[in-house]
Amino acid sequence: MTHFDRRSFLKFSAAAAGAFALPTSSLLADDAKAPFKISLAQWSLHRALKGGKLDNLDFAKTAKEECGIEAIEYVNQFFAGKAKDEKYLGEMITRSDDVGVKRVLIMIDGEGPLGASDDAKRTTAVENHYKWVEAAKFLGCHSIRVNAQTDAKYEEGMKLAADGLRRLSEFAKPFDINVIVENHGGLSSNGEWLAGVMKTVDLPNCGTLPDFGNFHSYDRYKGVDETMPFAKAVSAKSHDFDADGNETHTDYFKMMELVVKKHGYHGYVGVEYEGSKLPEIEGIVATRKLLERCAEKLG
Repeated sequence: MTHFDRRSFLKFSAAAAGAFALPTSSLLADDAKAPFKISLAQWSLHRALKGGKLDNLDFAKTAKEECGIEAIEYVNQFFAGKAKDEKYLGEMITRSDDVGVKRVLIMIDGEGPLGASDDAKRTTAVENHYKWVEAAKFLGCHSIRVNAQTDAKYEEGMKLAADGLRRLSEFAKPFDINVIVENHGGLSSNGEWLAGVMKTVDLPNCGTLPDFGNFHSYDRYKGVDETMPFAKAVSAKSHDFDADGNETHTDYFKMMELVVKKHGYHGYVGVEYEGSKLPEIEGIVATRKLLERCAEKLG
């Protein structure tokens, strides 16, 4: 927070304190009138989880009681090896149900490149994801978030990623699970390319998860605009905030106008705080409060 002067810091701290005074988001899972709903991406708490300060089984409680959010997005690495453990998954259900928190999706990493140019590696990657489709179904989630990773060039990579995604989506269809792709580095951080992959797959349960902050050198508003027609979830990435509580890298009001008004999206928008200047919980709440201000403006 070295860029804050004392007056700015105190102003922001007062706003944060106000957020904690009313901990539960106004954008609840069962509010049909809200322009969108808020969920919490588990990665927002990755330091606490990796550091042993938070257990995966307590994620739902933390989301509700400390962040004021009643819907959650899991990350598979925080319960790796448990995809087929129904007792453990059952405990995740019990813990989240006990605090009234909805399970939305699982973000999947580390299971191989779905667009690998080697046919055997691509098939292995597709099959590695099967257990997470089944786990998502068991948990009552609507989607798994995957990566459209490929080692090929633009056109060939599009065909290969589409092949892997199509096969995985076909497997997921009987489970009523969506396979959604985040712009998450490589070619996937090119909105035009990712939209092209979606058009090539052309299956109703294969879509996108546009992330505000992962377009890197690509214009983030253009990238979100290109991938929103296929969106089944949205990630509100945040890093830093000014004294008025606005994110300094993304104009949230402009972005949410694009998401909600232009593309008619009213589903979950996941808070994903990745900053380091605020502690994780405070960064999550600051992001949530900013989204609530956007919702108020959207009417």
